[in-house]
Amino acid sequence: MISFFDLLKTRRSIRKYQPRAVEKEKILKIVQAALMSPASKRSNSWEFVVVEDKNTLEKLAESRPHGSQMLKDAVLGIVVVADTTKSDIWFEDASIASIIIQLQAQDLGLGSCWVQVYNRQKDETITTGEYIKSLLNIPEKYDVLNIVSIGYPNEEKKPFDEEQMAMDKIHYEKF
Repeated sequence: MISFFDLLKTRRSIRKYQPRAVEKEKILKIVQAALMSPASKRSNSWEFVVVEDKNTLEKLAESRPHGSQMLKDAVLGIVVVADTTKSDIWFEDASIASIIIQLQAQDLGLGSCWVQVYNRQKDETITTGEYIKSLLNIPEKYDVLNIVSIGYPNEEKKPFDEEQMAMDKIHYEKF
């Protein structure tokens, strides 16, 4: 069994995926982990849209000029949205859920990558969030934080090198 520290050390952003479907039981475990994410005052403002349809993934890959293209080769994308009327810190809650999705995927032998949506533009006429909301029929009161692309890795990345950690960014007692 891998330690949590080693899980963190080996989790890297994966942008190339094998054309192999993610098993339903693994998808279920990932979304269950997301549902266990902490949320301020248990507001649970986050919700998740699981996308496996190849055509939809290709359209999601077009949601930004740069940084979303890996979705066209992913077999799974989880769109993380939040009901902005439930919590004033929905952004933080949805971010925590997103990293839990990524860590659970890593623990299951899958790769993932965070695709930023919030505060991004598809083009000069529409935001990335508006485009995705229209594509996936997401109600107006929700905002889209990101998409997590997921799949079996088709690339290898070295784990973080502990010798390269910026330990000078750690302060004890005072800055």
